[in-house]
Amino acid sequence: MPVWGGGNKCGACRRTVYHAEEVQCDGRSFHRCCFLCMVCRKNLDSTTVAIHDEEIYCKSCYGKKYGPKGYGYGQGAGTLNMDRGERLGIKPESLESPGTKTVSDVPNVGRVLNQQL
Repeated sequence: MPVWGGGNKCGACRRTVYHAEEVQCDGRSFHRCCFLCMVCRKNLDSTTVAIHDEEIYCKSCYGKKYGPKGYGYGQGAGTLNMDRGERLGIKPESLESPGTKTVSDVPNVGRVLNQQL
């Protein structure tokens, strides 16, 4: 007796994805309604998807979570805020890690820098 319903499994909900509702991305199949950004839950398509490991994001959330950080990467005064990315799953780093050294901890750094000039 034949076995029915042997389609691919959805990468998000793990249910069977039938051909009419299938979206393929990075070798995995998704339902159209399950092909959403992991952060903002916005519907994605082939032009707006960004992949990191096994997770899918929209380009905006991917840039916020994995893009460059620091001064000069913003788009004007509208990007100046105190958001540290906790809602995106980013853990704030302490100012001084136990294994890091400051310039004052390293002897003769100032002297070496002045000699090179």
